[in-house]
Amino acid sequence: MIETRALSVALSGKPVLADISVALPKGRLTALVGPNGAGKSTLLMTLGRLLEPASGDILIDGRDLRAVPPRELALQLSILRQEGAIGPRLTVRDLVSFGRYPHSHGRLTAADRLEVQRAIDRLDLAGFADRYLDTLSGGQKQRAQIAMVLAQQTDVILLDEPLNNLDLAHARRVMRIAREEADAGRTVIVVLHDLTVAAAYADHVVAMKAGRVAAEGPSEEVISEEVLSRLFETDVSVAEVGGRRVVLTL
Repeated sequence: MIETRALSVALSGKPVLADISVALPKGRLTALVGPNGAGKSTLLMTLGRLLEPASGDILIDGRDLRAVPPRELALQLSILRQEGAIGPRLTVRDLVSFGRYPHSHGRLTAADRLEVQRAIDRLDLAGFADRYLDTLSGGQKQRAQIAMVLAQQTDVILLDEPLNNLDLAHARRVMRIAREEADAGRTVIVVLHDLTVAAAYADHVVAMKAGRVAAEGPSEEVISEEVLSRLFETDVSVAEVGGRRVVLTL
């Protein structure tokens, strides 16, 4: 389980998160949802130790995140950032191979290469594996970065808006993979804007607004007309279509 206790974060001296206390269940898929500027990505970056909290604590399985050595953390937690810097003259395979660095330290074994190829195949990148990143579309680059995260093979996976630039088929593929990872016992935390996707795939939802937690709990409790209408300050309808909940604005 990942817990935050009274977590607050400031960027350039301006408060962004305030008094965030959540319990994100182990081996489940958690969606972070909310309006633009709610603090979802900031929370994810702080959970990934890319941002330093102003106050409060983050615990992973009861252990203070700050006490985990960087090398150990890289074996335990992986993160997809919204704007990851990638070299244009890298191939897809080169990029995905970086995910194995915590394991191999640059000397790929046969087992490492199998994990790299598996991640490439899962993200439907086999046809592009040896192409340079600057020759790819935005969606293809996004999938390559997700493949790198998967290749890292960590117990905790943090994904910041992984569906950016993806078409419908590949968005579905990515969410199915995220679901598979959670079903395999990994803790997956995803920033999502599509509430219907959150309803379809997430076990647990944290709804954020203005840097605070507005609601937290099982998906079926948070993805509701009452909670979402209050969260987004507009009328929201939640309907069931083909056995799935669909979120609509009126």
